[in-house]
Formats: sequence, structure tokens, C-alpha cells
Amino acid sequence: MRILLSNKFYYRRGGDCISMLNLEQLLKEHGHKVAVFAMDYPENLDTPWKKYFPNNMSKLMAFTRPFGSQEVKRKISRLLDDFKPDVVHVHNIHTQLSPVLVELAHQRGIRTVWTLHDYKLLCPRYDCLRNGKEICEICFGGDKTFCKTHKCMKGSVLASWIGYKEAVMWNRERLEACTDLFICPSRFMAEKMAQGGFRKDKLKVLCNFIDVEKCRKDDYSKDDYYCYVGRLSHEKGVATLIEAAARLPYKLKVIGGGPLLEQLKIKNEQLKGNVELLGYRQWEEIKEIAGRARFTVIPSEWYENNPLSVIEAECIGTPVLGARIGGIPELIEEGVSGMTFESGSADDLTEKIKAMFAAKFDYKAIVDVAMKRYNAENYYGEIMKCYIGL
Repeated sequence: MRILLSNKFYYRRGGDCISMLNLEQLLKEHGHKVAVFAMDYPENLDTPWKKYFPNNMSKLMAFTRPFGSQEVKRKISRLLDDFKPDVVHVHNIHTQLSPVLVELAHQRGIRTVWTLHDYKLLCPRYDCLRNGKEICEICFGGDKTFCKTHKCMKGSVLASWIGYKEAVMWNRERLEACTDLFICPSRFMAEKMAQGGFRKDKLKVLCNFIDVEKCRKDDYSKDDYYCYVGRLSHEKGVATLIEAAARLPYKLKVIGGGPLLEQLKIKNEQLKGNVELLGYRQWEEIKEIAGRARFTVIPSEWYENNPLSVIEAECIGTPVLGARIGGIPELIEEGVSGMTFESGSADDLTEKIKAMFAAKFDYKAIVDVAMKRYNAENYYGEIMKCYIGL
């Protein structure tokens, strides 16, 4: 089978990029011909397909790309003509590439599949957060004018107008008409898509996979600390975690960088918390630190879809204390692979951290279940059904 994969970035920038790169490798291992289509970024991995990549955005392009620029149309058309894919599978394509590539593939009679990594098809902001803080579903009904009213895009009138026009142009009816199947990595995502009016028969729940081999360990013993792994930004709930951690005697190790790093350092000092902020780390270091933690915490305060941080933690034998929001609870078996708490509540988080330290977990059993659930071969069998149309 000939499969064209598309994502705006072609390097390991975030979960959407990692998912597509892992899928590319998996498909090639099974003998499929795979092409890729992305923006031309300096950080991109080398690929023979880069000659088809549209140029990186200038300020002028930022006004035109969301609506389907002539360059994107020209280059994707050339790639479709040259490669002749049986399936076009897109990931995160809005704004830089735009859904025009899905429409052009559909017009050629090519099967189109779209994995959803955020809520862009429902919310112009993509994250369902008003002012970047409070959960908001006001645009789910179809009227996107609230994007302008609340200046949802970076607090900017102009950016919010562009976001509004983009959402109106790429509306539900138009997207459904050119997309054969939307893959939702969580049941929560599928439920929200249905709530927004998308046809249930076009929604397929399929959890992400990872390379479980990179998670294998010989020793599942634990040290006396817990940890957080992820971006340090408001929606991730790290400030709430720092507040809860300061009330307790246990050591917390925080791995990751982001806009809140300095603010969190100051907050921890003010609260005299027992928190070690380690900054960015490569996977082998993360595997060692998180692997020896009693548990990891996912304190998110936005609609997480299918966070790899939960999946990876379980695959290295570390239980997860996760916020009850988005798709997080679907990945945690209460009392077996971890626990959940009320998102945004420092009080409940404090009590659940105590409960996690008091609980006993079978770390090897967590690994065994996770590696069966999230392995690549399970995903491959399901994704092929999506490509064939079963």
C-alpha cells in the first residue's frame, strides 16, 4: 500500500510529530511505501520528500496559509500526482498546511484519514481554554463568532479574526465531506467530536502507540520520590502541583522546560517546597528518573487527549496519579496502575499524593498490561482497518 503521511512539523517537536514519525517507521517495517508532507523547517529530519515541502511561513503567509495557499496547493498536488498514494493520513495540519490537502486528495478519489491531536475542529483556539485558563465549549455549537468576541487567539483582535475566518471556512460540513475517517486517540475526544455535531460513523477511537522496546528495564525498584514529566505551562497544572507538593514532606522531581520555569522556581522558594526542577532531559535520563519514582503526576487542567506521558510511565512500571480531565482517566486503572484526582484542586491532589505513597502497586504487572495495550503491532492491525475502510 502507498501511504502519504502529513504533519506541519517533521521532527520530534511534540506528541503529534512523535506519533506520525513512529507511524512512518511502523508502516515501512511492514513493507508499505510511505511519503511525507510537511512545512520546510530547519529542524526537520532529512527526507527525500522535502523537495515537496512548502516554505516556512513569513508574516504575510500567516494571513493566507490557514485558508489554503497557492504554494501548498501546488506542492501537494505535485506530490499526489508523483507518489499516487492509496491513502492520505494527516495529523496536525491546520494553519500552516490547512485542510486543503485533504480536500485535494479526496477530489482525486484517495481515501483520507485524519488523526486528531487537539480540538481545533471544534475550537478555533484548539485547546478549549478561554483566556488560556478556563475550560470553554461555547464554539462547539457551530457559531465561531465568540473567537472574535473573547479575542481567543493570543488576545489579539487580528489573530482572533483570522482564527474565526479559518473556522468558518473549514466548517464541519466541509471537513466531513472530504474526510473518510477521523481517528480519535481517546473516547473523550470522540465524545466531544460527536457533541460538536460530527457523524459518529466517521469517528474511530484508536489509542496512540509507542515503541515499547525503549521502555524495557531489568529493575523495577523504586526510590522515595515522585515526579512530573512535561511542559511547564499553565494548562499542564504544574503550579497546582507545586502548591500541593509544598504541603507535604515528599520529594518531587520536575522534568521539563517551558514558560513557567522561572515562576515555578520562585513559587517553590516562597513556599519552601521540597521540589527539584531538573529542566529538559533526554529519554534515557527520563527513563531512569521517572522509572525509579514511586509514581508520576499528570496534573493537567485542560482537555488532554491521549498523553504519551501516561503511556510511557506505565510502560516503565511507574504508576500514574492523573487529573480527572480529558482522556487521562481512560489510561489509568484506579488502584491498579494509579489513581485520579479532581483537576485543579490542590486539596484533592494533596490527599491523593499521600494515598499514592501509602498504596502498594505491582510494578511489573503494570508493565505487562501496558506493553500489551500500547504496542505497535496492535495499533498496526487497527490502522490497516482504517486504511482499507473496514
